[in-house]
Amino acid sequence: MVLVQRDHGDRSNRRHARLKYTIDDHGIDWFKDELQEYLGWNLESPRDFAFESMADPFGWQEGLDGRWYYTLFVESGRVRDHEGRNLKAALREIAKIHEGDFRLTANQNLVIGRVPEDAKSGISQILSSHGVGDAHEGSGLRLNSISCTAMPTCGLALAEAERYLPDLVTVLEAVTEDCGLLADEIVIRMTGCPNGCGRPYLGEIGLVGKAPGKYNLYLGAGFDGTRLNKLYREALTHEEIIA
Repeated sequence: MVLVQRDHGDRSNRRHARLKYTIDDHGIDWFKDELQEYLGWNLESPRDFAFESMADPFGWQEGLDGRWYYTLFVESGRVRDHEGRNLKAALREIAKIHEGDFRLTANQNLVIGRVPEDAKSGISQILSSHGVGDAHEGSGLRLNSISCTAMPTCGLALAEAERYLPDLVTVLEAVTEDCGLLADEIVIRMTGCPNGCGRPYLGEIGLVGKAPGKYNLYLGAGFDGTRLNKLYREALTHEEIIA
């Protein structure tokens, strides 16, 4: 697919350079034929499928290749050493002994991949000794939270996101616990501006920065990712969001 886009995409106009425009210009049938030409074989007919969740399967999972895969929760996708939870140091130690790979998920998390059975305990020990062995044992709300970098990194940001969302989730966890929903998976996403780099419009709770300290609140997206949310309230402060 990358090769088809490289050879047939519009490389002269950045606003028209995405794969979706190549498909729109030439048609889906042309794209399939071109892709199959590059592959050297024909694609099978589509099979029935259904999305049930957008979440990552945390902890150890056995792959189809017989190897093991450990998915780590990485809050806002930021690998760092912070307050005794030294994720960056842990990954550095694992990289010294790990012969598999590291993979990034679409939810800002990280997978330690292709781990042999006899290497699992060593990796688990490194994670535990660095205070991140239980990173995936948080609330359902926290484990399904995503934010963009926003202020001060992004010049387009109108409000905080990465540095604010974890604190907001902490407050909201008290609310979900009172409702008996602490373990329930709830997708919450926040961005510092309407461009939506953290995909807030697919969050069951979506927050989009409108001004410093103020956010538009979107509600009602599908947990399985098949329904967008809708604008509920505009320009809410921290206290108004919680209320």
